[in-house]
Amino acid sequence: MVQNKPETIRLESVDSTNNEAKRLIAGGKTGAFSVIADEQTGGRGRLGRSFYSPKDTGIYMSFAYVPKGEIKDSVCITAATAVCVCRAIEKLTDKRPKIKWVNDVYLENKKICGILTEAVLNPQGEYSVIIGIGVNISTFDFPDNVENAGSLCVNIDKDELINEITGELLCAVNGDKGDFIHEYRERSIVLGKRVKVINGNQTFSAEAVDIDENGALIIKTENGRLQTLSSGEVSLRFTED
Repeated sequence: MVQNKPETIRLESVDSTNNEAKRLIAGGKTGAFSVIADEQTGGRGRLGRSFYSPKDTGIYMSFAYVPKGEIKDSVCITAATAVCVCRAIEKLTDKRPKIKWVNDVYLENKKICGILTEAVLNPQGEYSVIIGIGVNISTFDFPDNVENAGSLCVNIDKDELINEITGELLCAVNGDKGDFIHEYRERSIVLGKRVKVINGNQTFSAEAVDIDENGALIIKTENGRLQTLSSGEVSLRFTED
């Protein structure tokens, strides 16, 4: 289990902190560590999307570790991380962020943080989990292809926020999913709302009714059938109806 503060690798610029973490693991790096960059030239999000990461305007970090009997499911890890980011922001600011299932942190109806969880096989034959976190602190003038993005817009020491996020993550990966799943539900901006589910070539409307103990979203379709969605299956959009 991860207990002590992980080693930190700091970079001025990198294609993606998750990519750099993968390279380090492939090169034999063991144990828990963080990669933090001032900018990303190829920041990545879920489902092949990009994450806009201009120099010095946000937090771009990846936390890597080898699970030892803790939460291993990517949905659980992503859900826990979203709660960790919210807690860290609330400790240092007067902001009260919410969560859009599964991996986006929202503030005033704008996305201020994205999370990308990946797993890779390390040279020791174990799976390493990499949690990528991007937080917009003072990022503006987003590209046209970046939808509904916003920033935290507070005067904050980024290193202090990174330390708070890391501390929360250390507690989460060593804890029980029951410690955060209730809070994840409470922070949801999806539950009780009608959403558009985009699943491959299929698109349909449904009601988001619950989040289960593993962080998966339970929806009710138009015909009243309950369906459980994992993060790898869908993208969500709020509907107007």
